[in-house]
Amino acid sequence: MTTATESTPERKIEPALKLNFYSHATLDCRDIQRTRKFFQEFLGFETVQMADMAFWARLGGDQIIVVVQSPARKENMPFLNHNGLDVGTEAEVDAAYAVVKRDAEKWGLKKITRPVVQHGTYCFYFWDMDDNAWEILANPQGGYSWGFKLGDQEGAGHMSRDFKRPPSTLGKGE
Repeated sequence: MTTATESTPERKIEPALKLNFYSHATLDCRDIQRTRKFFQEFLGFETVQMADMAFWARLGGDQIIVVVQSPARKENMPFLNHNGLDVGTEAEVDAAYAVVKRDAEKWGLKKITRPVVQHGTYCFYFWDMDDNAWEILANPQGGYSWGFKLGDQEGAGHMSRDFKRPPSTLGKGE
């Protein structure tokens, strides 16, 4: 475990690899065209078809998701490997939850959890038709960058109910 003194701005750890940017992650799907429609029409991603069996998707930045057709996949994405989609307020989380519930049958959405305060934000989860896990959460502009401003946490950290959450996420669960 890194201690607070090891991660302070005064002591920058020199990494072994000299990398520039975290550019992408990869998800698989069963039906590339249906999944692309889901990304565009439901999630609101911009997409480009890069091959018959793959498209790239992005939302609000330069990092992308590479989506590749792999019909043999059978298992759900584990909960801890979920994909986070930020909205600005808890009211927007509740509105998104209503839309996910409303459109669940159309898009094959399942395992939809109720919104709760968890890990420093107000959020809910669902799995899509390809068994990929998604979280919709209230986060201020810049996503989880607020956590880096806080620095290392001790004990339960952001999992604690007493955790100091950003002001934009303080309407629920207090």
